[in-house]
Amino acid sequence: MPVSADELFAWHARPGALQRLLPPDGSCRVVHGRDRLEPGSRVTLSVPIGPFRGTWVAEHGDFIPGRQFTDVQTRGPMAAWKHTHRCIPDGAARSVLEDEIEYRLPGGKLGAALLGRWMDRQLTRMFEFRHQRTRADLERHALFADRPRQRVIISGATGLVGSHLAAFLRTGGHRVEGLSRGDRSSCDGDIRWNPARGEIETAKLDGADVVVHLAGQSVAGLWTARRKRAIRESRVNGTTLLCRALARLPRKPHTLISASAIGYYGDRSDEELTEDSSPGTGFLADVAREWEAATVPARDAGIRVIQLRIGVVLAGDGGALAKMKTPFSLGLGGVISDGRQFMSWIAIDDLIGVIHWLMFTDRIVGPLNAVAPRAVTNRDFTKTLGRVLRRPTILPAPAAAVRLLLGEFGRETLLAGARVRPAVLEESGFPFLFPTLEAALRFELGR
Repeated sequence: MPVSADELFAWHARPGALQRLLPPDGSCRVVHGRDRLEPGSRVTLSVPIGPFRGTWVAEHGDFIPGRQFTDVQTRGPMAAWKHTHRCIPDGAARSVLEDEIEYRLPGGKLGAALLGRWMDRQLTRMFEFRHQRTRADLERHALFADRPRQRVIISGATGLVGSHLAAFLRTGGHRVEGLSRGDRSSCDGDIRWNPARGEIETAKLDGADVVVHLAGQSVAGLWTARRKRAIRESRVNGTTLLCRALARLPRKPHTLISASAIGYYGDRSDEELTEDSSPGTGFLADVAREWEAATVPARDAGIRVIQLRIGVVLAGDGGALAKMKTPFSLGLGGVISDGRQFMSWIAIDDLIGVIHWLMFTDRIVGPLNAVAPRAVTNRDFTKTLGRVLRRPTILPAPAAAVRLLLGEFGRETLLAGARVRPAVLEESGFPFLFPTLEAALRFELGR
């Protein structure tokens, strides 16, 4: 690993580390625990057991500060389980991460005979993922290790992007707080707000270094008049409320990173689109223009504002990819329409890396395309996903069927295309982890 053994151990001990190490398919969820890693502390997970779900409780022990700790199952599906984490020095600024697993399957010798080899393969795959993500996260944190730790406020902190971002930032030692309308949080503290009623705890925003605004109603589903109104108001009204509050603060954040979407460009066929391209037409383009315009009060107050035009986010535990996985795994996937429409995508780990990069890269301001360097056509995406899952992709979705079943939503999201290039990110030297689609899919799907 590219850090000392002490720093590697400290990374594991920080809040957020467990969330970063859970399987990417979202099959395991933290129910309780693991804000602190200390002798006797416990974590409770919800885990899959065949078609059902069960509880796994692990207790931490065998601590050697800076070098080792263990997780021992006290309740769960295994007959026995002990995981020893070792952080072994390899010079002053490098280390070796060693994971030793001792386990017994239920069912004695019969269980071992039936499931032993399968279990070993699953463990190999899981720890390849864990080590790859650990190394990548440590390398990203190291880029700005000499900069002060930040107080970051995130709206939408319990959503797909927000929950990944909060966990990543906390492992880097940053203080993360959430703008919350409910009780569920993945952050260190909550600041209450209710955009629908125009309510926000403005005083608690004071002194934040960075605000990341991700909240907004999902666009997926049939677009009734009521649904379209909710999509627009959740973005425009919420952003207006937040930016006016930030503008009034005595101690303003230095940076606001506010979500937008590549829907800003509309349906543009194979035209290459950069941050300087003109806006398109359609419902999503109209909403994106208003969404970005709502950040003006923050900009006028002297806050550095970035409008993050996000592409299709690929994550194994949510969003579009998670919805596609089951039908494609069953051999029910296929191209949509003629498959020539472009899809501009980004891996979830690259998206949170972009946000982290923007926190510290002061020269970037204004619109920014948060997409991978190479957009793909729907046909190429379909073939690649089928290849990764080892399934045929021979069941197309005709354009007429998409229009009939999904209406305006289908026309603007599935039949439309935008070939977006991350020109600003490329010029800034941002290091993509997953510049190619197949690498991103294999990592997120554990293949």
